[in-house]
Amino acid sequence: MTTTNFSTDTFSDHTSGLYRTAARILNEAGIQINGAAPSDIRFNGPGVIERAFAQGNLGLGEAYMDGQWDSEHLDEFFHRLLKTGMTDDVKPVRLVLYALMAKFMNRQNIKRSKTVGEVHYDLGNEFYSTMLDSRMTYTCGYWENASNLEEAQAAKLDLICRKLQLKPGMRVLDIGCGWGSFMSYAAEHYGVEAVGVSISKEQIAWAKERYKDLPLEFRFQDYRELDEPFDAIASVGMFEHVGRKNHREYMELAHRCLKPGGLFLLHTIGKNQRNSYPDPWIDKYIFPNGDLPSIGQMGDAMDGLFVVEDLHNFGSDYDKTLMAWHDNFMKAWPQFEAQLGERFFRMWRYYLLSCAGAFRARDIQLWQWVLSKGGVPHGYHRSQI
Repeated sequence: MTTTNFSTDTFSDHTSGLYRTAARILNEAGIQINGAAPSDIRFNGPGVIERAFAQGNLGLGEAYMDGQWDSEHLDEFFHRLLKTGMTDDVKPVRLVLYALMAKFMNRQNIKRSKTVGEVHYDLGNEFYSTMLDSRMTYTCGYWENASNLEEAQAAKLDLICRKLQLKPGMRVLDIGCGWGSFMSYAAEHYGVEAVGVSISKEQIAWAKERYKDLPLEFRFQDYRELDEPFDAIASVGMFEHVGRKNHREYMELAHRCLKPGGLFLLHTIGKNQRNSYPDPWIDKYIFPNGDLPSIGQMGDAMDGLFVVEDLHNFGSDYDKTLMAWHDNFMKAWPQFEAQLGERFFRMWRYYLLSCAGAFRARDIQLWQWVLSKGGVPHGYHRSQI
């Protein structure tokens, strides 16, 4: 794939207020327009600056998908840009309605909840199998002692099992089970049986066939339909789809289903600010109706229901995970190129690399919460796990 770099003068009046503002923000981040550094931005077509200021990341992302600009190291471009915090000052008027919808509408009700499964997770098991590890774990790996993606995902799954203090014979619930990576690992290594729910038909079909010999039950079911007791509960990378209007209902459900003395591990991406709205580009092209929670929002939702036994942030590990996924995607792309096309290629790279840059900048986080009903006698000590 080749692109042609054009002079900035061809497309934007570099004496205009928009250009000067863009140049100031980029210069603060150590990024040059049409510069030679790998993280610099290079224009291939008109209107990039105008689209970015009119629609924020939605306009910037669509301009990238259209081939109007490039950066050799897109992940580092976003790392530098987001690290300045100056993008928070860009508030496109056209996105005010979007922000109000996110604040006042329940965009994750039962009727709308399956949209993300159909749009994103049902993209194809073959596609995801080339990008992910052997268990198809589509969440952040744990890289403390890992040297590759396979090791990082196994370490994460084992960490969850140890944090939940799983023992043979336990009955475990996985809310948002994906392709069953946690359930299969817990059954194979800790002797539990498990029930998992997902809103992706492709995921459920794959997991049922792959793990038909393990004591696992996979259900195509909305989490709000659950009402049965479990010894322990895990939810790994699903809470991002719950939505602020449903946080409390979600926590009440987990409280209702968790047996006395049991533990609930909640693994989720999170944001630093309560009063913000979902990224419009991610919402439109990657995770429809997604809504990252803040610490405060999660605290409000669990108020009076759970004791927070442990909170572990390893968000920087998501940078490594996303870069590993990107490497795998690039290696596998030739087998999907004819089917999915150039625009999808650019969309997927923008997704993986912009998110890697966001985690690298610590703009978003990855939390593992361990919650109990009434508190663990004598305390919960992660150092003893």
